[in-house]
Amino acid sequence: MVKELTHFEKKVYTIVKKIPAGEVKTYTWVAEKAGRPGAARAVGNALSKNIFPLIVPCHRVVNSTGAIGGYAFGRDLKRRLLEAEDAFRDKGKIKSRRS
Repeated sequence: MVKELTHFEKKVYTIVKKIPAGEVKTYTWVAEKAGRPGAARAVGNALSKNIFPLIVPCHRVVNSTGAIGGYAFGRDLKRRLLEAEDAFRDKGKIKSRRS
């Protein structure tokens, strides 16, 4: 059974759906775009419940430090997805080739 999304979760998913392949954004950036600056943890929590990873590409959201951050399907898979989309690591941080 699929639980109904909260208003905030819907906003987060809508924002994350618009992040193109090869780009990454931070949990903080998503929180700000959702109108809740300071709610980066809430963004991470919302994305950890994502059952639509092909539609809502939550792997494109990383920590503000540039670290990979968590992923419901494992950090190794998140790293591989980002590499496949041409995101890359620079001095241990995820960067976007399109940024």
